[in-house]
Amino acid sequence: MLEVINLGCARGERKLFGGLNFSVPAGGFFEVIGPNGSGKTSLLRIICGLMSPIEGEVRFKGKNIRRLGEEYFNTMAYVAHQNGVKDELSPFENLCISAGIVGNQLSHREAATILERVGLRKQQNLPARLLSAGQRRRLGLSRLLAGKATLWIMDEPLSSLDVEGMALVGALIGAHVNGGGMAIVATHQELNLTVGLRQRIDLAR
Repeated sequence: MLEVINLGCARGERKLFGGLNFSVPAGGFFEVIGPNGSGKTSLLRIICGLMSPIEGEVRFKGKNIRRLGEEYFNTMAYVAHQNGVKDELSPFENLCISAGIVGNQLSHREAATILERVGLRKQQNLPARLLSAGQRRRLGLSRLLAGKATLWIMDEPLSSLDVEGMALVGALIGAHVNGGGMAIVATHQELNLTVGLRQRIDLAR
């Protein structure tokens, strides 16, 4: 279980949110909504351990994530608003390198299967600079399938995707959560997925 306890965040002298409390158990989906500037991305970055809160803490399995270090980071996968794609590399190379960074060496067959699953089979050997914005987003999301993370954290995963791509994201998240994983998603678009436990917080409130 992931727990957010009395969490507060500020940008400069402006407090974005404070006293935030929620928990996400195994098999849980948590949606973060709110207008631009309300702190959605900042909240995700705090949960990822990339930012420090001004108050409160984030716990995973009862322990502060700051104390867990690599033990926590190895169970978490973060897809930011930017895709983190290297233009000079192919989708195949991008995927294999990003998987290797988190200690998961993909075989040729495994990488090809993941790229086919996200709809990039025909583009897998092209330079990434030739991909459309939607295809680049699919490549960024493919990293979720390349690791063994139980906690998925996503910032605007539907960005640049067409209707088919949005349906794919819903299916991937649904399968992950219904299989016992956890997902925390910041979005301003409606996610179409069927999960057993779905929670939402509006940072504007």
